[in-house]
Amino acid sequence: MRYFGEVPQFLKFSFFDMAKQKKSGDRRGKVKSFLRNNTIDLFSKNPQKIFNYKQICGLFDINDSSLRKLINDILFELRDEGLLTQVERGKYRWRVNSVELKGVIQFTQRGSAYFLPDSSEQEDIYISGENTGTALNGDRVSVKLLNSKKSKPEGVVDAVIERARKVYVGTIERKKEYAFCVCDRKQAHVDFYIDKDKLKGAKDGDKVIVELTGWPNPKASPFGEVMEVLGKSGESNTEIHAILAEFGLPYRFPEQVEREASRISTKITPRDHEQREDFRKLTLFTIDPDDAKDFDDALSVKNLENGRYEIGVHIADVSHYVRPGTIVDEEARIRGNSVYLVDRVVPMLPEVLSNNICSLRPNEDRLSFSVVFEMDLTGVVHQARFAKGIIHSKRRFTYEEAQQIIETGKGDLKEEVLLLDGLAKILRKKRLERGAMEVESVEVKFKFGENGKPTGVFTKVSKDAHKLVEEFMLLANRAVSEYIGIPEKGKREIPFVYRVHDEPSEQKLEDLKKFIFRLEYKLLPVKGKSISFALNKVLEEARKNGDAALIGSMIIRSMAKAVYTTENIGHYGLGFKHYTHFTSPIRRYPDLLVHRIIEQALISWKPLYNEKDLEEMCKACSQTERKASEAERASTKFMQTIYLSDKVGEVFDGIISGVTDWGFYVELIENRCEGLVHVKSLKDDSFYYDKDKLMLIGRKHKETFSLGDPVTVKIKAVDVMSRTVDLLLMDKRD
Repeated sequence: MRYFGEVPQFLKFSFFDMAKQKKSGDRRGKVKSFLRNNTIDLFSKNPQKIFNYKQICGLFDINDSSLRKLINDILFELRDEGLLTQVERGKYRWRVNSVELKGVIQFTQRGSAYFLPDSSEQEDIYISGENTGTALNGDRVSVKLLNSKKSKPEGVVDAVIERARKVYVGTIERKKEYAFCVCDRKQAHVDFYIDKDKLKGAKDGDKVIVELTGWPNPKASPFGEVMEVLGKSGESNTEIHAILAEFGLPYRFPEQVEREASRISTKITPRDHEQREDFRKLTLFTIDPDDAKDFDDALSVKNLENGRYEIGVHIADVSHYVRPGTIVDEEARIRGNSVYLVDRVVPMLPEVLSNNICSLRPNEDRLSFSVVFEMDLTGVVHQARFAKGIIHSKRRFTYEEAQQIIETGKGDLKEEVLLLDGLAKILRKKRLERGAMEVESVEVKFKFGENGKPTGVFTKVSKDAHKLVEEFMLLANRAVSEYIGIPEKGKREIPFVYRVHDEPSEQKLEDLKKFIFRLEYKLLPVKGKSISFALNKVLEEARKNGDAALIGSMIIRSMAKAVYTTENIGHYGLGFKHYTHFTSPIRRYPDLLVHRIIEQALISWKPLYNEKDLEEMCKACSQTERKASEAERASTKFMQTIYLSDKVGEVFDGIISGVTDWGFYVELIENRCEGLVHVKSLKDDSFYYDKDKLMLIGRKHKETFSLGDPVTVKIKAVDVMSRTVDLLLMDKRD
């Protein structure tokens, strides 16, 4: 591809004839002027990039030897004129005067940082510790480039445009007249100075939420004020609240929200009976985890006279109770979703709604928004309809109880459960045949003692009962999205919330291919099929060899993140062209939006939301979802350190789960906890990180450490406060 657009006639001529017709000095002058201007333009628009004459000729699509020499001469001239810096022989970068870039700053553990420019075409810029100014991790900043002769571009923070966060979480170190708040280095690379009258009663060792109040001198500490004392550092409840505060997630509802929620009527009125379909006589039940309190989906089965079955997916009608514009709705929108930490749930809705009015509890009438399918035994859906209903759950199954029925063929409602299980298996098979991914992530769970401390670690395994519920929820979500996304003739598609998942990038697939090749697997394309078919084949082989967890985690890392948006690009992982979230409005705000849009569409096919406003809500929901996921991972890390804190000195077998330039991470096989073997602790050699091969390599003995390698390690130290575990590699002779 040419760097410039339409090539002038005199330059077109030169491509073919200039070498032969050197007598035309005027023409040569025009050619040189044109190439010089485009070269200057190329460097000035990419001020942090390095080019040599071959790269420039490639961008300009120049093959003529005379023109290639001319480009080289132009580079020499621009260097001598001070417009370019020669970073090494034959390589040049724009000499910066006042080029300013905008983007986000990310700090390293050492206090230096990298600047991530807004433009994806521009590479990251290194910023040394003395040049970070008053920026904090994640801040949006403007950066000026330095005239450095190093191969990588360097910059200096010119200004902080917007803070990534208003408050920070840390531990108080109390002095007589003042104190410092020491934050996790992932949050802030500096400590906050706090006057004694700004401490709000915080004592030495307390975990607090502190607000940044000013930072006049970048060479001194920023000023802060304690907003809330969370409790003593290291205590379980304190640390969980600190994790929520760290990610900007509220752990309690404002009084006015609780008050408004308590006033919502729980009565099912005569009008509700008139306007809703009565599903109460159906064989209807829920299947949920044994510790669940909010039941937002139920299933029903009814035999039809034509030999088919009516399968109902009944979802809690949250939109009936949570109305747009109310205080409760605004709080739910801000939260975006419930947060599931290791020892508690932080709900999106107040408990009176999530665990009571909206929860589809057994033996109680509840309002539902239902999707009813007419299906045959081959899994074909002949008809789907939507209805506001009234339901009455006959039975509440745990996953374990439903699994027992599937495995033994005995128990309450066995005919209904077994029928749904058989249909779910057919639906799953069809989905996989269409190219859906078959990656199953591993979820770490804890057993807790009476004191709230973890006494054991186990992994949650997805069995047939889980997959039964999953398949019918997927079916309902897909039906809802197709109703809006594929409107009937004469109807235009209206703004809607889609759950989309983009295809993996070529670069990530190439990295994945290299990784699995080292483990003796091959990613071979299936003719005429999506790459997902090839990935599933690798996973199938990995399961046979016991490598499914490792290969599966790497495949997940190579995938794009699923997000909410009004622009439907399909869901790659599920193999659906249309998909949304409809089945969990108690715990996800996008589902609540979908309920409202569908209800409006059933009454009158008119847009409920402006597309721009709806897209903004989608972006916000994607952001809160990411925050919740990060908080969940942090709470798992915290509980893992608590669990391992009394096991210092013990030896475990593990698998290398991550490799970096500072060491490698090991997942302990016995308990799925993870720790770091620091590169400095490795004996008898110095190691360097090969980014392409994702491995540490010994300079002297060429010993390597890469993903998936089995190792034996000893727990060296556990830091509950920073949620880190240090490991020592055991010599095979030890």
